[in-house]
Amino acid sequence: MVGAHVPISVLMASQENPFRDRDPIPNKRAVDALLHGEIDLVGQMPWSSNATYLIDVSCENLDLQGIYKPGRGERPLWDFPEHLFLREVVAYELSDFLGWDIVPPTIRRNGPLGEGSIQLFIPCDLSINYFDILKEPKNHETLKKICAFDFVANSTDRKGGHCLWDRHGKVWAIDNGLTFHVDFKLRTVIWDWAGEPIPQKILDDLQRLISSPFPEALASYLDESECEATYQRARILLESGIFPVDPSGRRYPWPVI
Repeated sequence: MVGAHVPISVLMASQENPFRDRDPIPNKRAVDALLHGEIDLVGQMPWSSNATYLIDVSCENLDLQGIYKPGRGERPLWDFPEHLFLREVVAYELSDFLGWDIVPPTIRRNGPLGEGSIQLFIPCDLSINYFDILKEPKNHETLKKICAFDFVANSTDRKGGHCLWDRHGKVWAIDNGLTFHVDFKLRTVIWDWAGEPIPQKILDDLQRLISSPFPEALASYLDESECEATYQRARILLESGIFPVDPSGRRYPWPVI
């Protein structure tokens, strides 16, 4: 089935998908399974700009699904270095270091089509996007973390469809390959708290980041200038204490969904 387009109902983890109603998997266990489990390709995800595959992963007594992005399937970009899949891994590591748990477990490994990233697949209704999630006030705490995360990670493509709401009511941020550029390239749909105070807990977590040596799991995939730029963006939020403002009104991705 490599390269085939399977029915979208299968890839969206529909009602018939056995993974849909399972309890959440602890991140550490998911990472271990993604690193060491046996992989079977299910099919290619439709509408992705780069090669993206749904896979089944089996590890001992645990079966799960993942999103596999092989490096060889990436389209070259003039303004980003190759191996965007590594930035998917860095995004998870940053989320994990901050303790925010907003990026699904993501690892680097060899797969059926070569080296790439594998991220835990989040069963959800893909017709629900950021603008739907925003309507529920209980989601605002997590969405504010994603807003701050995207500034620090320099997300260049936070579309509305890159925020997922799983069946347990948890919000996730996916598709994090266009991140951590040394030049400021922020493009996001999350401007709802522009100019408002950042919650103290978020500021405390950012302070912990810049007060520590750059995490090895991040530094191993980014160059020195990218690491310093990440620290600098965190410092900007700490010094201002407010969520970023876009006076130009142009820092939106296209399309927004």
